[in-house]
Amino acid sequence: MKLIDAIERQLRQFDEQSLTRERRVVDTPCKPRLTVNGRPLLAFASNDYLGLAAHPRVVEALREGADLYGAGSGASHLISGHSVAHQRLEERLAGFVGPHLESPRTLSFCTGYMANLAILTALGADGDAQIFSESLNHASLIDGARLARAAVKVYPHADLAALGAMLAASNATAKLVVTDSVFSMDGDIAPLPELLALCEQHDAWLVIDDAHGFGVLGAHGRGALEHFNLRSPNIVYMGTLGKAAGVGGAFVAAHASVIELMIQRGRPYIYTTAAPPALAHALLTSIDIIGGDEGASRRAHLQSLIAAFDEQVDLKHWQRVPSSTAIQAIVIGTNEEVLRIGAGLHGHGLWVPAIRPPTVPEGTARLRVTLSAAHTHEEVAQLAAVLNDLERT
Repeated sequence: MKLIDAIERQLRQFDEQSLTRERRVVDTPCKPRLTVNGRPLLAFASNDYLGLAAHPRVVEALREGADLYGAGSGASHLISGHSVAHQRLEERLAGFVGPHLESPRTLSFCTGYMANLAILTALGADGDAQIFSESLNHASLIDGARLARAAVKVYPHADLAALGAMLAASNATAKLVVTDSVFSMDGDIAPLPELLALCEQHDAWLVIDDAHGFGVLGAHGRGALEHFNLRSPNIVYMGTLGKAAGVGGAFVAAHASVIELMIQRGRPYIYTTAAPPALAHALLTSIDIIGGDEGASRRAHLQSLIAAFDEQVDLKHWQRVPSSTAIQAIVIGTNEEVLRIGAGLHGHGLWVPAIRPPTVPEGTARLRVTLSAAHTHEEVAQLAAVLNDLERT
């Protein structure tokens, strides 16, 4: 019982610090209007940025994929789990983001977390390698850097001068600059053109986690690379497929030689059962929507919602983090206060997640508002009005 007692002490400490996390049970498909624990709520909580998670065409493609390929893959990609559906998706994605890469090839993964672990443990396996990690990177990049054999240096958020000095002082045989594109808790965008210039100057890889940019940024939804019109053999690009694409999984796109190295050395790829082929089949439809007229229309609507939220939210005390993306963070401060505000929103029938440490630094607990093309202007106005009222009470 001593082991259990020690765990229960930790859990009590979480409660005392207002850090306990709780799951809510969603009874309905992923849409703005949900039934959560039996109660109707208007949600600003998901990363379904284009509203494709319950799109009829995507749902029908998933159903068709299950009819064609069954429920599961049965094995890892390198045993017998690599379906023609996976192959077609990888080829489609290579064509989609390929204009921004040299000799492009892609590799599909079950999750973005696994993809990031695979990138960094494959490219950072050399003991003489060095990883330069953005201070606000996602946990998957931090964990990937820890698992790699490379030495790790952390540079301050978007600090190009600091990173340049680190790169200039490095004698590593392989250098990896690693960054989110859109930072998941702030919503701002990394200075990717300048980062790429530094990488090309110092012969380094630029590893970009575009989880929150793929499908949303760029005229055709090709993500941060299209947004900045970047092209380079130095880029290793990770995009997730469970956010704007609405289904699940992730992919890595890079020079064909990098992808082959990951197939040979990427343990999270080699030793994981492949995702169900039906998901890959459904994602082909998602990519068609993202890259077509409907995707462009949904991105335009999303941008109009972002502009409306920016105009209508009028805060005097809480701090809004500047953002032009679907992620709109409002820093409240203490854990107790952000939970109180979150409960207040819930009382008005609104669901906005309260984000606390260790996800964000101490003293910066925040509301993380995420907007979707499935929201309406009236729904965004409702949220803005309640936020304004709650701040003043």
